[in-house]
Amino acid sequence: MSKKIASGALVALKEALTCLYWYKSDLRSFLTSCLRDSRILSTLDWNDYKRNIVANLIDRLDRNQDLFQADLLRLMSEVACVRDFSHLERLEDGEIKKDRAKIAVSALREWVDGHEDSLLEQQKIEERRQKAHEKLMMKTGVQQKLEELRDEYYKLLASNKPQKRGFRLERIIRELFEIFDLDPKASFRIIGEQIDGAFTLEGTDFLFEAKWQKDLVGAAELDSLAGKLGRKLENTLGLFLSINGFSDGGIKAHASGRRLIVLMDGSDLMAVLEGRIDLYQLLLRKRRHASRTGNIYLRIHEILTGCKQ
Repeated sequence: MSKKIASGALVALKEALTCLYWYKSDLRSFLTSCLRDSRILSTLDWNDYKRNIVANLIDRLDRNQDLFQADLLRLMSEVACVRDFSHLERLEDGEIKKDRAKIAVSALREWVDGHEDSLLEQQKIEERRQKAHEKLMMKTGVQQKLEELRDEYYKLLASNKPQKRGFRLERIIRELFEIFDLDPKASFRIIGEQIDGAFTLEGTDFLFEAKWQKDLVGAAELDSLAGKLGRKLENTLGLFLSINGFSDGGIKAHASGRRLIVLMDGSDLMAVLEGRIDLYQLLLRKRRHASRTGNIYLRIHEILTGCKQ
């Protein structure tokens, strides 16, 4: 472990987290995306005051920095990166809340600058993991498997049998999850409802649902997945794949409040099958972007070109 994080930095982190998100649901969504294992969030009393929730979480992580220093450093870095406070402007006394958050984040940013060595070390860890994924992509077996799945997907694009096409799409996605070590689970039923699958990303469980239909997926279909998530543990999120995309109304309906669902379309899937990005990094970028900005539908061209990020 690198040097212990200064107590002043942790005080600044608590203040910034408390001020940055007015609603506890938004705070929880942000924390879920930042922590390597978000199950700790389920042990907090979310009926308590927001300031107490934040203090209890940071104190727990601080008491065992041998295990959780990486999470603390990531939280500091992610909060310090926030530059958009428009979500606070819409609230009553929004200008006051925005200014308070900007001051708190700015104060934390000074502490982050003082922990450059520790953050650099964590960045190197992330880079090593990225290189490991790149090596995985270079392996002949992985390339061959991606080519097989891509060829099969091309055939599905020409298919005129929607039921068979959708069923095979689920199997393609499952095999992609296996290639990128996302711990996929087979389809199963809960209380008579069909859930297409599930997987785990950085300690967070996801429910997965896919639709391949002519029309854009709208609020009703996303509401259905959100309802299933509401009956699961609170640190469970959702990934919805719609090959032909989503309606603006559906996106807006699920971009406010606690952001439970991340959206993926056929262009994302094609980029993975063509080897332009691995599935693990794609989902990680989408999840982090949603927690920072509220945008649950980050497009693949934005990821690959750096546009609008």
